[in-house]
Amino acid sequence: MNETYAFIEAEKTTHGVAFLCRLLNVARSSFYAWQAAAKARAARQAADEALAHEITVIHVASRHTYGVPRIHAELRCLGRAVNRKRVARVMRERGIQGAHCRRRRSLTRPDKKARPAPDLIGRDFHAERPGTKLVGDITCLPTAEGRLYLACWLDLATREIVGYAMAAHHRASLVVDALRMAHGRGGLQPGCITHSDRGSEYTSAEFRSEIRELGLRQSCGRTGSCFDNAAAESFWALLKEEIGTRTWADRATTRAEVFAFIEAFYNRRRLRKHKVFGYLTPAETRQRHQHTLAA
Repeated sequence: MNETYAFIEAEKTTHGVAFLCRLLNVARSSFYAWQAAAKARAARQAADEALAHEITVIHVASRHTYGVPRIHAELRCLGRAVNRKRVARVMRERGIQGAHCRRRRSLTRPDKKARPAPDLIGRDFHAERPGTKLVGDITCLPTAEGRLYLACWLDLATREIVGYAMAAHHRASLVVDALRMAHGRGGLQPGCITHSDRGSEYTSAEFRSEIRELGLRQSCGRTGSCFDNAAAESFWALLKEEIGTRTWADRATTRAEVFAFIEAFYNRRRLRKHKVFGYLTPAETRQRHQHTLAA
């Protein structure tokens, strides 16, 4: 209908409003009402353009990964009072979309001779305090020089990556190095649960010895069940979607990009909805937990 009114507005000096309205079967009162609201429409359009600019800046800063919920949360954090449905409309009209997770291939290779640890998590991926529950896993990133393997440990209380390691192999030393980093920077509590799948790296004597030495408790999900380690699987899907699934030129470039994603973006910039605190970054969630414990 707006196009019809715009046509009448453009041709009214040639043929007259009454004739055009009769020809197009439009009430003159409706046309004049549309004409009177022109300033209001222009103001709304200008406001939408300003909002679209803000959304675009946030979307680019998020590495083109934020969808409507996180864009809206970021605007609220910046003091912008705006309706979520309006954000969704503006993004839809301009083709701005968040990243969507894809399926990935598992690297789990169980050691049939090893006796796995019990499952202490039981698919309860929630922790009251940081440093009490970690989940870990390994993934591979393709490069022109060959595969680069990445092992991570994620704190379930904050969803922060507290430990990670990268290498051209996925032997037990890779997950041990990541665990040592998590122990050094993650403030792990005595008896902290370290949950993983039953891959040979996690059932090895080297890894179990490190677990005992650090005073932690090992937990393993069932073989062939990705849901038993869903929090770690979810992080891999997120990482590969947001840094892009492609073949890098070399391992050094891949290392640098993974480091930037984890340290500069995921831990410190990427918003996540906490069921108590609302939208916070993992680092802010850790700080909030610390303030709550101190209080």
